[in-house]
Amino acid sequence: MDGDPVWADTALLIIDMINPLSFDGADRITGDVEAAAEVILRLRNRADAARAPVVYVNDNFGCWSDDRREIIARAAATSGPVSRISKRLEPRDRDIFIVKPQHSGFYGTSLPVLLPNIGARRLVLTGLAAEFCVLFTAADAFMRDYQVRVPANAVVAAKPERLEWALDVMQSLGADTRRASGDASPPL
Repeated sequence: MDGDPVWADTALLIIDMINPLSFDGADRITGDVEAAAEVILRLRNRADAARAPVVYVNDNFGCWSDDRREIIARAAATSGPVSRISKRLEPRDRDIFIVKPQHSGFYGTSLPVLLPNIGARRLVLTGLAAEFCVLFTAADAFMRDYQVRVPANAVVAAKPERLEWALDVMQSLGADTRRASGDASPPL
């Protein structure tokens, strides 16, 4: 990969951020999701500048026949901050979009085949929910010998009281959980 050596062999994964936030308690985390979205946008800009791949790994939220377009449209059609977040983070044509059926981005998806084919050995994981989908994706990444970075300010827990716990678990597995800096350059 050309560009910033910090991003060499690295892929940015944006997990479940294209999301209608239609679960109990979602209203309590909307501000946290907006703040994380800003960090994720800066990370995406850095990945773009380094020509590193950006991969959206997104739940289908029980709509099993939905594709990328329908998932994006459903999230954007919600009102208020949720719609703004989805529109700001909307995947571009050049981004890869993978629909996942369960918590881990690796389970039942093309991610295990995709990452070696795009030359990724290091992953920056961002998104929702830190204590479920991000954690399970991180655990599966470790089992596959990826170096993992989970910037603490680029993930949100569905239950905020579980964020530190989830970060501690990922850190115990070997993840770097330092916050992304102001320019969103993640040290890997």
